[in-house]
Amino acid sequence: MITMVPAGVLLPAQVLQTNVFATLSTFVAVNTVMFTALAVAKLLPRLHPGSWFRSPNQRSETRSIYPDHAGDLGPRPRRK
Repeated sequence: MITMVPAGVLLPAQVLQTNVFATLSTFVAVNTVMFTALAVAKLLPRLHPGSWFRSPNQRSETRSIYPDHAGDLGPRPRRK
């Protein structure tokens, strides 16, 4: 004889009310939230907090022999 089972019911109610099942479902929920947060973090651009503040070993002024081109990464001026 075939019995009709409501759609979506996989385990009997006695199993769903045990402490082991509650612990397992809590672990799965926390794990899902954690991996969702990691996936969203991978989508966001990276932050570089080290560049927000001046390092103590970084000069306040350039000491280059080409002070006008200190921030320029292009070619240096030619000598005459």
